[in-house]
Amino acid sequence: MVRFLASLLLFGGLGAIPTQAHQIESALHYLNGELELSSSFSNGEPTKGAVVRLLNADGSAGQELGRTDQTGRLTLNLDTVRDGVVDLQIDGGPGHRDYLEMPVQAGQVKLDEVVSLPVSLVLLGLLVSVPRRKN
Repeated sequence: MVRFLASLLLFGGLGAIPTQAHQIESALHYLNGELELSSSFSNGEPTKGAVVRLLNADGSAGQELGRTDQTGRLTLNLDTVRDGVVDLQIDGGPGHRDYLEMPVQAGQVKLDEVVSLPVSLVLLGLLVSVPRRKN
């Protein structure tokens, strides 16, 4: 069953499922030296009160960074985040999430290297795990 679901996700099965215009679209930019996240639904409505958090390596919820305001914006402080690539989740409620993969160095994000992750790949990562060989 897991293989079937993984194949369905991997080969675009989600594209065949009818959806409404509620996909979240997020962007990062620096404004006056501060990192700002702006997030809205695909219909243009801001994602008010969306929880913004880092994800742990296993995909579980990690450190909460705050909630978007009435305009779908949140200023992020990443000073306590370790250097490396981190996954950011913008959670606008059930079925309304966006994921950004961000390279962080000394509390700063390299904006030209931020990747928006398709939800199908995130789900696939949660469904499929590769067992490690024990030597």
